[in-house]
Amino acid sequence: MGHREDLLDGAKRCLLDKGWVRTTARDIVAASGANLASIGYHYGSKDALMMEAFLKLTEDWGEGMTRALAEVAEPGASREEHLAAVIDGVIASFEQDRRFWAAQLEVIGQLGNHPELRERFASMLPQGREGLVAVFEGVDDTEVPDGAARTAGYVYYSLFTGLWVQWLIDPAGTPTGRDVVEGMRRAVDGTVLGTPPK
Repeated sequence: MGHREDLLDGAKRCLLDKGWVRTTARDIVAASGANLASIGYHYGSKDALMMEAFLKLTEDWGEGMTRALAEVAEPGASREEHLAAVIDGVIASFEQDRRFWAAQLEVIGQLGNHPELRERFASMLPQGREGLVAVFEGVDDTEVPDGAARTAGYVYYSLFTGLWVQWLIDPAGTPTGRDVVEGMRRAVDGTVLGTPPK
């Protein structure tokens, strides 16, 4: 592995261990075994390297999540049972990848201070929505039509983000997949408060 890859791996470790704000260029050098000048040579700046590390961590998480949830629902499960199982799997991943999600929240908090990071983050949203459709539907990204990414992708992204933030605040109070699916069904049926409106 060359200095570029070593730096990226070191920055990923630092992002998980120390977070965005507390990581210094010297921390990355210590974690990677590279030298300080190589950060500027390969990435231009520490922030640019950290951004690449963050995006790579996100990509790695997405690939792992897709594999982990590929067969989460029982064969012959109903649509609601399938969605509930996927949601439970997503929530379980928050605990398994706790350091990644803490870093993710910190990076989002930095978007106002780093316009370039915000632009890169925004440019990744369509791919993120497409990926979440693939995760929730149990298909490969290549099988997600544009219309699904533009419609269901927004819903799944909102659902995912909401569950993640609730879990960060109160892991024990996070709903089950069955609760979420029942809530979605009631919202669509108009039975949230009881009987459907006339």
